[in-house]
Amino acid sequence: MSIRELTPEQARLRHADGALLIDVREVHERAGGMAEGAIGVAKAALLAGPALHLPALDREILLICQSGKRSADAAQALRDAGYTNLSSVRGGTVAWRTAGLPLVQPMLDAGERDFYDRYSRHLLLPQVGESGQRRLQQSSVLVLGAGGLGAPAAFYLAAAGVGRLRIVDDDVVERSNLQRQIIHTEAALGTVKVDSARQRLLALNPHIEVEAIAERVTSANIDALLQDVDVVLDGSDNFPLRYLLNDACIKHAKPLVYAAIERFDGQVSVFDAGRQRGVAPCYRCLFPEPPPPEFAPNCSEAGVLGVLPGLAGLMQATEVLKLLLEIGEPLTGRLLRFDALQMRFRETRVRADPACPLCAPGVPFPGYIDYAAFCSHSP
Repeated sequence: MSIRELTPEQARLRHADGALLIDVREVHERAGGMAEGAIGVAKAALLAGPALHLPALDREILLICQSGKRSADAAQALRDAGYTNLSSVRGGTVAWRTAGLPLVQPMLDAGERDFYDRYSRHLLLPQVGESGQRRLQQSSVLVLGAGGLGAPAAFYLAAAGVGRLRIVDDDVVERSNLQRQIIHTEAALGTVKVDSARQRLLALNPHIEVEAIAERVTSANIDALLQDVDVVLDGSDNFPLRYLLNDACIKHAKPLVYAAIERFDGQVSVFDAGRQRGVAPCYRCLFPEPPPPEFAPNCSEAGVLGVLPGLAGLMQATEVLKLLLEIGEPLTGRLLRFDALQMRFRETRVRADPACPLCAPGVPFPGYIDYAAFCSHSP
């Protein structure tokens, strides 16, 4: 015997006559509006303990969800549990709204309402949901560089609700930055990049914490910068800093999300050797020694298509979110290269070097070195 379905208008009349109307959607869905008079009890909670929410087996119960399927499924489960007077609202809250019937907003404080409204699209994803979004709220990411890579990455991490961003850069905003470093504006010219970035990020999402550190990253302060962060995003543009960051992430067992760009080409990877010794490679496994300077010019020397760091930075932000949420397959052990002119992507496997002086199993951390001298030596 199938579950009886009522139109929203019929359900409203039955509720006026004393039927119990229960909205079985999740809290974040109900935040957008509930049928007037409905009681919110998520489907899983209702079915886990129906006696806690339903007064009697023969009480008339109307169930409503978003579009009608969950409420019908819940009604069938309740029938199997012995409840005898059940109906499901056909078309759910969508049909209720379309019919012009009254909706009410559940009682939420301002912070909770902002949470459910702001992250509503994340909350709909089974891989994220409310628990994942709360996890992002508690997470901390070090963004090294507020330039071409750090700008788009930080924007999307802030928008996604990562609770704390520590942004480190000792540079100031110049007009030549504006072609690609979209976090900065004309009004910010001459100001410290991290202060400019902090202002824009908090304008986008005032509910996160942005720690702006206007310092040059060195062996002397890198340990403090990595303290209490979950993931490190490398937005640097020079080899000494990349090697320093790699070594520090191994020392502190932090995943490192890497990217590099030049002209029309980019590459992205995740180095997680600190947590996965002998399994995941580090940056030195890919580049045991830096190339000669003439083969690795930076953007100010070689130029770069303005959107290119945006592509790479968004990929980095994606990898950071995957790592924080522990979903999908991160780019660990894979180097993703792309040619923006042809819009072609190529993936190369990167294996852990068993003889790596930094990340091989059992190798003690050798200490930081003079990275500028190391990188000035051509192999």
